[in-house]
Amino acid sequence: MMWLEEFRRLSKVFLAIVLIFALQGAHTELLVSAAGPTEVNAVAGRNVTLATPFSGAPDTSVIWLMGDVPVAIWIIDSLTPANIPENHTDVLKIEPNGSLTFVNVPLGYSSNYTVEVTVSGLGKSLATFTLRVFEIIQNVTLSSAKFAVEGADRFTLSYSMLQGVVERQTWPNRRDAGQYMVSLTNPFSSETAHMNVAVLYGPDDPKLEAHPAQPFYESGDSLNLSCEAEGFPKPTVKWAFGDQTLSESLGQVLNLTNIQTSQGGNYTCTLLNNESKEERHKSIILKVYERPSGSSMCYVQSVNNVTLQYYCRWAGGTPEAQLSFLALSNMSSGAGNFSLTVTATDDLDGKTVTCQAFHPLEQDKCNITASSPVKFLPAVKTTVDADDKIAVTIHCVSEATPQAVVSWSKGGEAVTNGSTYQISTDTTQLKISDYNVTSFHLQNYTCVCSNPLGSQKREFQLRRPSISDFSGLPNQEGTVVRLSWEVPPTSVVTGFDIQMKGPDLVTDNSNDTQTRGSSDKFRTIQHRPGSVRSADIFNLDPKSTYRFRVIPKALMIVGEPSEIHRIGPGEGLSGPAIAGIAAGIPCSLLFLLLLGGFIYLCVYCHKNRSRQTRYPVSRAVEKAITIQPDTIPPHNLLTGGLKSLPDYNRLQQTPSERSVALPSFVPPAPVRVATTV
Repeated sequence: MMWLEEFRRLSKVFLAIVLIFALQGAHTELLVSAAGPTEVNAVAGRNVTLATPFSGAPDTSVIWLMGDVPVAIWIIDSLTPANIPENHTDVLKIEPNGSLTFVNVPLGYSSNYTVEVTVSGLGKSLATFTLRVFEIIQNVTLSSAKFAVEGADRFTLSYSMLQGVVERQTWPNRRDAGQYMVSLTNPFSSETAHMNVAVLYGPDDPKLEAHPAQPFYESGDSLNLSCEAEGFPKPTVKWAFGDQTLSESLGQVLNLTNIQTSQGGNYTCTLLNNESKEERHKSIILKVYERPSGSSMCYVQSVNNVTLQYYCRWAGGTPEAQLSFLALSNMSSGAGNFSLTVTATDDLDGKTVTCQAFHPLEQDKCNITASSPVKFLPAVKTTVDADDKIAVTIHCVSEATPQAVVSWSKGGEAVTNGSTYQISTDTTQLKISDYNVTSFHLQNYTCVCSNPLGSQKREFQLRRPSISDFSGLPNQEGTVVRLSWEVPPTSVVTGFDIQMKGPDLVTDNSNDTQTRGSSDKFRTIQHRPGSVRSADIFNLDPKSTYRFRVIPKALMIVGEPSEIHRIGPGEGLSGPAIAGIAAGIPCSLLFLLLLGGFIYLCVYCHKNRSRQTRYPVSRAVEKAITIQPDTIPPHNLLTGGLKSLPDYNRLQQTPSERSVALPSFVPPAPVRVATTV
């Protein structure tokens, strides 16, 4: 072909040009890109361009292919026209930048187009386009071969049109009944045809839902129920709550605002086809919960003082909270109010047991610790009743969980309720009533506090009125003093007399009677009931000294007075003290004189003893004495009735070494002595 030979010739020319640029060190990058979309839709009879503006080396050859067949060849910027086959010259032309333009494009030019750009020495670059040519769709009609018959095996619909190219066709259907539609579309037009097929159906299985969808709702929430189903004609909806039919004007949606627990239950929607009279029903159960009030509570009780019964309670709530004591049993539980009975064992004494409380809206727990009775002290309260009887109430309370039961006895015999003895309903108090105060004394009482975990025993004896502690606290000015006292726990006291010794008090018109009296003896200034443990004394003279004491009483029985408490500045010595000091001074002086004389006598005697002459013993006599055997009888060296010489060594012994008193000594006259050895 002539255009192919021309193309080869031009290629050689461009190759030589490319080589020249290469030798000169020029560098050119070959780039071919689409100036628009690569997929182009066009309407038949209109112009369309596949745009590829070329950039890079000049004098570049461009070849356009329709599928695999070349349809246009040209060298850019060449004066020679593009080489286009004759059967395409009326439609195709190449733009100066290498783009391909279709003039009044016919339907038959829908295809894939490829542009090849070649520069000698730099290689080849390609770009691909897709061109689709359409006609405007016109006059679409829909027809059926026959009328629709309910229960027929087949129903056929067909369409026809005056012109147009269909890219997509859609056949929606609704269970072979109702309105049918065919839709024909292409990028530049669309046509739809409709046909009604009068076949009754439905209602289908209803779709009943709650919005928002939740497993349960809390009291006060708002929600709605929707019920719908397909059918022809459109089904109508009726609502019912339990056995109660709701308003028929509610429609497909039932709104429930500020819902309460009473509104929880079974809701049913009924859909009716008014033409075919077919009905469908659908139900949903709404769960409406309410939180329990407050917090869970735990406690433990004694059963016949043998076993323990643990209780857990969490009142209110819908549904009721589930309760359990997992530490005692993992198999038992209850709702709202739960109890569990177990055998009392030592390991439960002091053990904390937890109740787990579960509610769908909230969880809680409470603890309870069972314990045996602890050691305690009885307390006694004494009053006078309306019959002028002394009423002694004895309290025996031991800390324990569950509360300890108290048993009473007197002198080993059990105490029971009667005219004299009354035991409280909780057994912790014993009340004794009698006119005779002495009948309370010297009686041994016993109270035993016990629960299933153990017991504590206390024996005691009621005492006469007495005071165990007494103190006084004056104010800063010294005009008022508060007296406080205590009584032994088992002392029977119905009242107190406050007594004072000191200057007179000013009479005060108040509930407390303060009387005048002499200052040298105690007198009663106030009376206090047995329940009172303090008294205030007013109108004291800060410069005076007062002494106070408290006398406990049980009606006419007077107890020992308290210790005396002194208030006021220090005072001088009393008369007896002064007399004692006066008598003691002369006695002290006399004692000192006697002591001095004795010391002088001792010193004098000591000096006289030190002045006496000592005579040495003759060595011959000493030798004679030492060598005489024990068998030889002693013999007297002195004759003629002379006295023997005194023992001078014995005379020099200290008083502690002597066994007898020292004899008086007169030195003898000198005598010559003959000694035989």
